[in-house]
Amino acid sequence: MPWKNQGGGPWGSGPKGPWGTGPQPVGPRPPDLEDLLRRGQDRLQQIMPGGYFSGIGITLILLIVVALWLLSGFFRVQSEEQGVVLRFGKHVRTVDPGLNYHLPYPIETVLLPKALRVSTISIGMTLIDDPARRGRSIRDVPEESLMLTGDENIVDVDFTVLWRIKPNGVGNFLFNIQNPEGTVKAVAESAMREVIGRSDIQPILTGARTQTETTVQDLMQKTLDGYGAGIQITQVQMQKVDPPAQVIDAFRDVQAARANLEQLSNEAQTYANKVVPEARGRAAKIQQDAEGYKEQAVAEAKGQSARFLKVYEEYKKAPDVTRERIYLETMERVLGGSDKLIYDGGPSGQGVVPYLPLSELSTKKPPTTGQLPSGGTR
Repeated sequence: MPWKNQGGGPWGSGPKGPWGTGPQPVGPRPPDLEDLLRRGQDRLQQIMPGGYFSGIGITLILLIVVALWLLSGFFRVQSEEQGVVLRFGKHVRTVDPGLNYHLPYPIETVLLPKALRVSTISIGMTLIDDPARRGRSIRDVPEESLMLTGDENIVDVDFTVLWRIKPNGVGNFLFNIQNPEGTVKAVAESAMREVIGRSDIQPILTGARTQTETTVQDLMQKTLDGYGAGIQITQVQMQKVDPPAQVIDAFRDVQAARANLEQLSNEAQTYANKVVPEARGRAAKIQQDAEGYKEQAVAEAKGQSARFLKVYEEYKKAPDVTRERIYLETMERVLGGSDKLIYDGGPSGQGVVPYLPLSELSTKKPPTTGQLPSGGTR
């Protein structure tokens, strides 16, 4: 018989140790499992008529087991999940978030992928623990971010891809690709390198970011659809696009020079837009003045020519009379402005002088040049 059953062991009765009285138990004692099992068996025997191994008892046990087995088919799908029900390993249906039921194992099983959650993958950078800041910091990954452009320059591109499982593609997502995140990351890096390789560095650094993001997203979606991955690319965001750190200062100087060039070009174009119309207006005015002077000169020349021809026709009819008239008109124009009076003192007109108003005639204004007087003073 062991010493434990001898009422205290080799040191006497009671819970004693080799140094005397042992520690006394303090507080409530734990339940005795053997006693609980014994009581449960007694109650079950009272419920089951005839004992455990009677026909009714076995039936009740089987019914309880079957009920528990059927109840094991209930499952809950969380808000960002979808339930993929498999019957003997084959995808038979997809259920939405909430309480659902499938035939118990091993007939049907369920997979719960995060089908409604938008996941994020960063390329060219990674988050690491930073004990100095007591948080996480971003570290560049040059082997992912350095890319070659179409004009043989190197550019450092960090970008982020947002993706999720397609609404009807959860089956393809689970069974067509093995490593979804690794596949999306590899496809994203490949698509970005292809797009960057077809472009020059200057548009990538300045105004072609949106176009580059759209092109990469379309190319990624096309590639993943070709794989039958069941993944939808929702957005591609370029976080940083810079030249390599070794030449970034030189690139910034070049960009500043190009900005100055564009500013000066715009100022020159503005000045040209202001000056050229004014010059064209002045040129049009000068041309119109010249046309007017031309028409005036031609009209005057034609008038003088017509007048000369008219005088010439009259001259041919009576040359002496015409010559004398021309002489008189010429002398009238020459002497019309002088105060001198010329009187032809013939024998028939001597008695007229005393009666002429010579003082009034001397102050009379000369006739206008070009007007033909009705008669002359001789």
